[in-house]
Amino acid sequence: MVLGKFLPPHKGHEYLVQFAANYVDELTVVVGTLQSEPIPGEMRYAWMKELFPHVNVVHLTDENPQYPEEHEDFWNIWKNSLNRVMPWSPDYVFASEDYGNKLAEVLEAEFIACDPGRNIMPVSGTTVRDEPYVNWQYLTDPARSWYLKKVCIVGPESVGKSTLTRNLAQHFNTTFVPEYARTYLKIQDGQLGYEDMAVIARGQFSSEKALEKYANKLLFADTDLVTTTIWSEFLYQKCDDSIYQMAKDSDYDLYLLLDVDVPWVEDIVRYLPENRSDFFDKIEHKLQELGRDYVVISGDWKQRFSDAVYAVNKLFEGKCYE
Repeated sequence: MVLGKFLPPHKGHEYLVQFAANYVDELTVVVGTLQSEPIPGEMRYAWMKELFPHVNVVHLTDENPQYPEEHEDFWNIWKNSLNRVMPWSPDYVFASEDYGNKLAEVLEAEFIACDPGRNIMPVSGTTVRDEPYVNWQYLTDPARSWYLKKVCIVGPESVGKSTLTRNLAQHFNTTFVPEYARTYLKIQDGQLGYEDMAVIARGQFSSEKALEKYANKLLFADTDLVTTTIWSEFLYQKCDDSIYQMAKDSDYDLYLLLDVDVPWVEDIVRYLPENRSDFFDKIEHKLQELGRDYVVISGDWKQRFSDAVYAVNKLFEGKCYE
């Protein structure tokens, strides 16, 4: 048995579980969580099941005391809880901390220490929570999604969204989500109908979710579903409810709204050379309506990039991005 909070799961936990799984025939990982903890317990339980599909992962939600000094019957409380959720009595208890020895004794099992000095994986849940971006290399993929910062670049046509998105991703050594509408419209030779809006929305959403795992602390997105709703309303005076809901559920930490003070450039997938200012106003109004954090980016190309980098860096103030 392995017991932990996995708050969040990191490479040290991953090593511990893999060590234990190789040591025994069958392993149970108990994810013990409390309602008051900063990452929801159900999410951590789901993460551990995702990380270790061939291990028996169970969820312990009892509001048990966390330290022996909190309750005179501490060990019996934990023994009863563990016996209830585990499918069998364990022969071995694996841990990197001292409590494992006493817990094994209480459960009448043998204690097997694993990296007690954290020399192999020099990381702990506390250090990861305190400085997740400094310790990014020790986070598991599911935990990275929790801490990932997401920045969306929006604006009317021909204001440099795609170029700025690529340049920011390169500057911050991460990946970006391209505008799926451009991909779709090129295949359609620029032809667009109302029914295509839902396809574009799902394509944008699916691309973003697929690319999150490759991001390095930051993920940039060239446009989003909020913009898709505006395009649908602009072109067809209506928008499908599913697109509205996806736009409402989007979770960007910051929007960079690009101004129209740059020249128009013709393109097969651009439609509104005379309506850029109106479209800018519609996007800004929608962002305000949804309560999204945004910064207006204007000026020449050099100024835009400089202001965008500054705005993104402010997301990490006091959080040790570098």
